[in-house]
Amino acid sequence: MTNLRTALYDAHVDLGAKMVPFGGWEMPVQYTSIKEEHYAVRNHVGLFDVSHMGEAFVEGEGALETLQTVMTNDVSKLTPGKAQYSLMCTEQGGTVDDLLVYCFDNERYLVIPNAANRNKDIEWIKKHQKPNTTITDVSDDYALLALQGPKSEEVLQSLVSEPLNELGFFQFLAESKLLNTSAIISRSGYTGEDGFEIYCKSEDAKTIWDALLKQEVTPCGLGARDTLRLEARLHYTVKNCQTQLAHLKQS
Repeated sequence: MTNLRTALYDAHVDLGAKMVPFGGWEMPVQYTSIKEEHYAVRNHVGLFDVSHMGEAFVEGEGALETLQTVMTNDVSKLTPGKAQYSLMCTEQGGTVDDLLVYCFDNERYLVIPNAANRNKDIEWIKKHQKPNTTITDVSDDYALLALQGPKSEEVLQSLVSEPLNELGFFQFLAESKLLNTSAIISRSGYTGEDGFEIYCKSEDAKTIWDALLKQEVTPCGLGARDTLRLEARLHYTVKNCQTQLAHLKQS
């Protein structure tokens, strides 16, 4: 089966990235060296393409009840502009996947499944959806960039008008003007550093990517993402780590 490509595939190739198969996608594992990219995130700021992640809107009067049924965390605690990390489990207690849930209001939520589980996760939610609920897979419409590092706020603030220093961890701007585009900007990430995740239309991804790289931002691949997670003691499966090591040994 042919691996999928994000809207930034050509940009990665132009930067000399080593591309590898990951979760059904062709993704950059590194551009220069994992060590260099790792330290860029720890000491300054790095930029990741994580557009392989899925996005689905859960909307309607039954949206909250639907998510309360499938998520292990208490979705009712969310207020507009806040996000939550959660799990979906089977009736036997096994894990379907871990996801992020963003609350726009009590009838509109954005759910972020992992790349390889996108279809499975969305079908699981649909299987348990309550009346008056609409579930829309918008994964193909969105790209997702992760700007991570201690200088990430300073860099991103130069491109948006909203005061980012007022945005707390796991809080987000539902509609921010970024350059001449509209984006969802979330203060979140999975590197152990301060940072932001930017959800934008796929056709706008290259414009935003290029603008950020002009701010002395280092492009980073899956390899640095793994080492950053491990150093920060954030959960990551042994299987995924072994996969990345195998790709690096072949380089």
